Order: sequence, then structure tokens, then C-alpha cells
Amino acid sequence: QLVESGGGLVQAGGSLRLSCAASGSIFSISAMGWYRQAPGKQREMVATITSGDTSNYADSVKGRFTISRDNAKNTVYLQMNSLKPEDTAVYYCNAEVTQVDYSGVDFWGKGTLVTVSS
Repeated sequence: QLVESGGGLVQAGGSLRLSCAASGSIFSISAMGWYRQAPGKQREMVATITSGDTSNYADSVKGRFTISRDNAKNTVYLQMNSLKPEDTAVYYCNAEVTQVDYSGVDFWGKGTLVTVSS
């Protein structure tokens, strides 16, 4: 399972750091990422990172958000700086997991709400 933390209310221009820890019968984790869904909109990719630390960002967050991971802790982070009201959304963690029985599972967290006030 994936458990996210770190969401909350922040003023525009502020910062938040999201964390997502994976647990369970994990053999390995390939890609991890953060996605978000604003009210009335479809879920969109925010940032992803491979096991080799190659990262990819949505154009809307480049230069403001940084994704990182700690493979020893099966944890992915999202440092969000210079937040804007349009960043308001529920943020979901995703992980592509190979379990100990070598089956592949695409896990999603339950989401954490980020609200940016103007």
C-alpha cells in the first residue's frame, strides 16, 4: 500500500513537501510518481521518477517542484515551492511495484489535499 502525507493549506508563494511511503510484499519498485486532480478536472501527471533517478515534470510545475526518492525507504517525495492557487488539488502517489512473488502491481495512494490560497 501507499500512504501519503504532507498536504495542507498554504498561501500562494509558500512551500509544502509531500511524502509517500510504500509498504507490503515489495521486491522492487520501478517508477514512482505524483499525480493530481483538481475539482472538475481529470487527473494529470505532476512528476515521475525512475529507479535510476531520472525525473520528468509537467510543464506547469517545472522549476517549482522537485521529485526525489529514497529507495531504501521505498519513499517518494515532492517538494513544492512557489505554490500557486492553480496547484490546488488532491495529490496522488503512484508506484509500479514488483511484489515478492514477481507479480507486477500499479499501486495508488488515497490522496492528500493541497490547498493554495491567494
